[in-house]
Amino acid sequence: MKYIVAIIRPEKLEAVQAALNERDIYLMTVSEVRGCGRQRGYTELYRGQEVQIRLLPKLKLELAVNDAFEKAAVLAISEAARSEGDGKIGDGKIFVLPLEDCVRIRTGECGGAAIGP
Repeated sequence: MKYIVAIIRPEKLEAVQAALNERDIYLMTVSEVRGCGRQRGYTELYRGQEVQIRLLPKLKLELAVNDAFEKAAVLAISEAARSEGDGKIGDGKIFVLPLEDCVRIRTGECGGAAIGP
């Protein structure tokens, strides 16, 4: 089992969900987060003064998948979240971590059966 964490642009969520659904991956948790990377933020005018915005709004997707779905999930996210052309700085990152165990609270199922198909 793998635990996949992806940080993406907010406007790419629907495209990423559609790409994952095409590969029979439906379960995920989405959180609104703020962060910075190579983009280093931007300058904005607020009430007549320049303000540095360093932490940009992003979405954090968390998925638990069985090993058979790992490559499909990573490929779906990376293709759908990439900006047009060769992509742009700020498109995001995908982290793949080993997942030791999973328990479905409702039934008590453990391991891969608790995640799904």
